[in-house]
Amino acid sequence: MDKNDKQLSVRSVESDRMDSSVNGDLMEDAGKVHMDEAQSWGTGIISDFKRTVGTHWVTEMTNFNQKTFAVTLLVFISVISPTLTFGAVYGKETDNRIGAVETILATAWVGVVYSLIGGMPLCVIGSTGPVLAFTKSVVRIADNMGVPFLTFNAWISCWLLFYCVTAAFFDLTRVVRLATRFTDEIFALIIVSIFVMDAVGDPFSPVGILRYFDPDHKSHEEFEDDPNYDYMEVALLSTILGFGTTALIFLFRSFKDSSFFCNDGVRSSIHDFAVTMAVVSVAMVKEFLFSSVDTEQLSVPDRFQPSYQCCTSSCDTFFPDDCVDQAEAYGSRPWFVDFSDLNGKGHVPIVAAGPAILAFLLVFLDSGITWHLINHPNNKLKHGEAYNYDLVLNGLFNFVNGCLGLPWLVATTVPCIIHLNSLSEKDKDGKVIDVQETRLTLLFSHMMVGLSLLVLEILQLLPMPVLYGVFLFMGLSSLPAMQFWNRLLLWLQQSSKYPDFAFTRYMEKKKIHLYTIFQLLFFGLVFLVQNISAISIIFPLMTLLCIPVRLYLLPRFFEGWEMCLMDGDDVEIDEWIVRKERSMKSGLFSGEDSKDSELEDAGIEDA
Repeated sequence: MDKNDKQLSVRSVESDRMDSSVNGDLMEDAGKVHMDEAQSWGTGIISDFKRTVGTHWVTEMTNFNQKTFAVTLLVFISVISPTLTFGAVYGKETDNRIGAVETILATAWVGVVYSLIGGMPLCVIGSTGPVLAFTKSVVRIADNMGVPFLTFNAWISCWLLFYCVTAAFFDLTRVVRLATRFTDEIFALIIVSIFVMDAVGDPFSPVGILRYFDPDHKSHEEFEDDPNYDYMEVALLSTILGFGTTALIFLFRSFKDSSFFCNDGVRSSIHDFAVTMAVVSVAMVKEFLFSSVDTEQLSVPDRFQPSYQCCTSSCDTFFPDDCVDQAEAYGSRPWFVDFSDLNGKGHVPIVAAGPAILAFLLVFLDSGITWHLINHPNNKLKHGEAYNYDLVLNGLFNFVNGCLGLPWLVATTVPCIIHLNSLSEKDKDGKVIDVQETRLTLLFSHMMVGLSLLVLEILQLLPMPVLYGVFLFMGLSSLPAMQFWNRLLLWLQQSSKYPDFAFTRYMEKKKIHLYTIFQLLFFGLVFLVQNISAISIIFPLMTLLCIPVRLYLLPRFFEGWEMCLMDGDDVEIDEWIVRKERSMKSGLFSGEDSKDSELEDAGIEDA
């Protein structure tokens, strides 16, 4: 075969790979999404419990090993920092009616109880940005109505429990299963962007490493009268500590597949304890080498008590802001919210049903999509899912939190992904081989969160830039597993050097980029809504919108097999590829037979 024949052969194979008429017939219903049949009323909750807690509880409570200890420390570090950060923001937005103590307490008790009775214990429950944004809206509504925020919030929590139980009873969680990779990865990238922006520098709020270069940053205020304080010195050291922590974590984790150290056990230990080692190492460098530089430390409360301190017995004014001439507070607000404190407005319990619908959608989608991400077939979890059962638990937890004046909690996407990845064994291509499905990491880490209330002074030693570095690691380490992110990177790469994905192998480049543009457009819309406080309350509705877009809009632009390759799970994609390769082989053999026949006919004519 001469050079021209080889080129023609390559082009023929390439054309056959992307032949839409052939590809569309390989697998019936490729790329289509079907809703599961509804289970009988209430049976979904029971079957979820039997399939998960009732079957695997003993195994998940007894599989302790070195990795369990290492991942426990990782989850604790990844939970305590945002818990305290969210607590500080809650204090500001709710006039200290909810603060750091309440956030720690809620995270601790919910995490411990969920680890014991939850259906999907690889999911980490905590505070999230969308829930915080919704709480801000509840504060504004309560103020406009002239009723106490905590009372109004508690009545919303009652309705939220009712909606969660009703949805689970009628198996409405089937809707979440309609979410595919398209919706999952938009939501996941939104949460990752929050972690990365909060670490590096958020344009929408004054947090992040680069914010220290702002001379008006709040961390510089207490040193305004100190002539030896140099905010640029603090900003530079904070930058080194923050990015250095991230780099050190990635360095320690890279040893697992390297040739360094004496055996696999040592390398695995360094990988498992990478976050803990990096945080301790950088914190010690700051404490012993740069002790004279006043970097921002982790802000924690001085003692365990409700954040709202009262000026008087009625507890309707805050100490010390509302009573500057008073030497000390009269006392703290009661732990239990008074449901009857309606300021004479008896209609408030009924009115609360309206905002509770949006609260339910937020909890339903925030947790549901995270559950869907964690239980994706590519993660190869074997202990089952429990959407209905866990939705009931979520409603119950948030009802109790509402009664105690604590913040609502949902499944947190990035910590869940970090938790899952840390318990996974993967091959060199990053595909999951096996996962240690355990309750112990969640149990121990949240027990540590609760016990941290007894050692608040030790937590104050942690430099805030170091924790920003952990935030950045949590965000960046989640990106490589996202197909959406990998497709965005294709725009910066030479087409002949594209990574070997199923869609790059069989699809036209323009169709790949068109799909990415669609996903990027809806990511931008959700991101915009989530970051504009005036409309952030509709964030869950924008996320929900992505599901019908995938089901009804995208099929107008892409064929079923194309949706399969970009939006399907690994099992579906592998099945399609097997059929495709089989089709190409049969086509190749039939082509050779046809060519031999033509040569034989030509020989007979010559004779």
